[in-house]
Amino acid sequence: MEAKNSIVKKFSLPYGKSHLDFIIDSKLYAESILPNPTKPLEDPGLAITQAVINPLGNVRLNDFLSASSVGIAINDKTRPVPHTNPVVSLLSHIESLGFEQTSIKLFIGSGTHKPMAKDEFENILPKSIIENYKIIPHNCDDSPMADLGKTMFNTPIKINRDFYSCDLKIVVGNIEPHHFMGFSGGVKTAAIGLAGRETITANHAMLIHDMAQSGIYHRNPLRQEIEEIGQKIKIDFCLGSVLDEDKQILQIYFGPPNLVMLEAIPFIKNIFGAEVSAPFDLVIASPGGYPKDINFYQAEKGLTHAARITRDGGCVIILAECAEGSGSVTYEEYVSKAGSNREIINQFNSGFFEIGPHKAFQIAREAERIHIVLVSEIPPERVKQWKLTPGTPHKLDQLIRSFTSTLPPNARIAILPAASRTMTEIKNE
Repeated sequence: MEAKNSIVKKFSLPYGKSHLDFIIDSKLYAESILPNPTKPLEDPGLAITQAVINPLGNVRLNDFLSASSVGIAINDKTRPVPHTNPVVSLLSHIESLGFEQTSIKLFIGSGTHKPMAKDEFENILPKSIIENYKIIPHNCDDSPMADLGKTMFNTPIKINRDFYSCDLKIVVGNIEPHHFMGFSGGVKTAAIGLAGRETITANHAMLIHDMAQSGIYHRNPLRQEIEEIGQKIKIDFCLGSVLDEDKQILQIYFGPPNLVMLEAIPFIKNIFGAEVSAPFDLVIASPGGYPKDINFYQAEKGLTHAARITRDGGCVIILAECAEGSGSVTYEEYVSKAGSNREIINQFNSGFFEIGPHKAFQIAREAERIHIVLVSEIPPERVKQWKLTPGTPHKLDQLIRSFTSTLPPNARIAILPAASRTMTEIKNE
């Protein structure tokens, strides 16, 4: 629901592992748009265990006791890890059923991201797991692949062969709005995270489709193809978490991936859906802090939701630390060489598609309509090469004043502290 106008004009938005504070002139209308308040689970560890013991549907882990190998797909460091890591409870229960630690492998779903190094594993897993289980970071260009044919959209299905060969396959991840996939989570952890580059590229090439939007599931061609790939992989179970901005678990689901998604989506829409009465002149947004702003590749997801409620000719100021820069060398190379945003749009509409440069296309579509300012730790000259206006954290108030001073008296300003997962929408649009 749309938030009420706030009397206090001081705001604090997540930025990396900290926050940035700023002030809006009290004469201007400014409102915060946040997910609906929801209490986290009181005992998430117990809730995870109960979910695993009593899954959705009629199939139980006990039905797989004859399996000689277990593959568990998890997300890499670009996704938030719940404070109570569901993988811990899952492994504990699997072992209680008689599975040996040596029969269990954890696969880090990197997608096209740089595979995680061993010294980074502690960012997503406790030491007890790192020391006792085999952990395999996926490499979309180098890992051995199983060829599973093609999807109904003619996308070649190449999936990590070691994961595919496991007798029992489980995916673990967070379920939340995704700016063009509709929703993250479910089989996506393996269907994209453990896929070959050609599979990911062909799937993501459909992002120009009208239904490739946040919050759309059944009619979203990218998401439905991912579901098909998940079926071809023969994923048995999904352990899905819904998190708040503090990485506390709001809800946990376990069962066949399709049932998990159907249960989770109504819950997510109720919490993260945000309908506003009219577009805004200025939107100040944070993707949600670390790791959602670990790099610009990830932070752009928050930009999409912010732009959705910005009027033509308006402005989005996105606060994203981007400690690891752009997150994509191919994006940087492509966007720096492009002559203009219009040139980028025309090239993609003519059939060109490549992972990395696709971010330039998504941003260019918005940049043709609105002004985009990136406040980050990235050197201003690099940001300018990406065809964006740079801003610096220590001059944030000055930057905001420069934009608000030009606004009309009846201007509308929105503040999005959790832009990556706030499914914004203009009423009746």
